[in-house]
This record gives sequence, structure tokens and C-alpha cells, in this order.
Amino acid sequence: MLKICSRSDKGPVRKNNQDSVYTSDAPIGDLLNVFIVADGMGGHTAGELASSIAINTMLDSLRVSNDKNPAVSLKKAVRSANTAVFEKSLSIDCADGMGTTIVACTFIENVVQAVNVGDSRMYVINAGSIKQVTVDHSLVEEMIRRGGLTRDKARSHPEKNVITRAVGIKPEVEPDVFTTILESGDTVLLCTDGLTNMVTDSRIKQIILGSKDVVDAADKLVSEANENGGLDNVSVVLIKYEEN
Repeated sequence: MLKICSRSDKGPVRKNNQDSVYTSDAPIGDLLNVFIVADGMGGHTAGELASSIAINTMLDSLRVSNDKNPAVSLKKAVRSANTAVFEKSLSIDCADGMGTTIVACTFIENVVQAVNVGDSRMYVINAGSIKQVTVDHSLVEEMIRRGGLTRDKARSHPEKNVITRAVGIKPEVEPDVFTTILESGDTVLLCTDGLTNMVTDSRIKQIILGSKDVVDAADKLVSEANENGGLDNVSVVLIKYEEN
């Protein structure tokens, strides 16, 4: 059984919300459920348009997919979204260079298949740990992997928001795929960097474990991000898995 809650908030600083969120615990095409978070980028309303186009195109792709492998279906959906956003950016004024991150997942009982492009993340949280499943496509992540930067220093690095891969920026994009096996009681979090830049991983875990349910946790995560400065839009999707 899945307990689900999503929240998306523009925050106190930004003029509009460029994030888009989608959740469905009902089947979409061959997938039993679908959860997507997208963080758009671009001037004026271009980011908002990019994230919306990306999610809608992914859903269109998933509805007609006949792949039996969920990871393949999700990857194809992201590639379709990339084409749609890229072509749209070429066809309208003030949208040159618009793009979006994507993190999406689907559950098959206790197995989660996820894809990501950019720095929106998927975590798994339980009483023992908080684990970041996805790997950011970002400049600071590359620096960490090369050993030139610690994760603590990465949080305050001046180029922490520079991403190295996004949907819609180039004609083609390759999403990364992750598979995670859950235990009953685990909570999956999909989120934009509007959360993770404002709230530490340890505090995210503390909030989720200390909340009465996923609705309470989602509200508290957004509130804390905004209270800590709310420099960006913040979006979260929480899915708690419990065995029937």
C-alpha cells in the first residue's frame, strides 16, 4: 500500500513557480503508478512552460508505451519530453535555452524504478537512514566525485546550482536509471533543489520520521525550506510504502 502526498510552493522570493509535480497511484499505460517532479529553468515563464511540457509529454509517452520493462518506459518518456521541450524552445520568443530537471519513479510492489536528469532528487528514508538514490548531474557533484570537494562544502559552493545535464537544452538527453528495493515503512521522497538547498538531509529525515503522516511531513518540509530563506520554488512528493 502506498500513502502519498505532494506539495509545490513558489516560496517567498520567486515571483512564479517553475516547478511541476505529478502523482498517480492508478495505472498509466503499462505502469501501475507514476510520480514525477520537474524543476524548470529559463527567463520569464519559460521554466514553468518547460516543466509542464516535460511532464505532459512523459505522460503521453507512458500511456501508449508497450514496453514491459518500466525502466525502459520511463527512459523513453524522458527522451520524448526532451524532444518536446527542445523543439518548443526553438519555436517561441524568450524561450531560448529553457529546460527542466526530471526525477520520476514507479513502484512494483516493493521495487522502485527511478530515472533522473539534473539535480532533482530521490531519497529513501527510514528509521535507520536517509539515502540519496539518484546522482545529481551538477558541477559540484563532479567535483565531489573527483575528490576536490566535500559534501558539506558543496552546500555553500557558489556554483552549487550549475547543472551539467537537463531536459530540453540539447536535441538529445540520456536519463540515468536506478532500482531500489524497499522495506515496509520506508518513505520515498522526490524533491527539487528548493528543498535540499534549504534543508539538510539529516533534518529532512528528522522531519519525516517525526511527522504523524506524509501530509504532515510534506507541509513541514515546505514550511522549513521557506523559513530557512525560501530562495527557490520548493516541491516534494512523499510516498510511504507499507506491506498489505
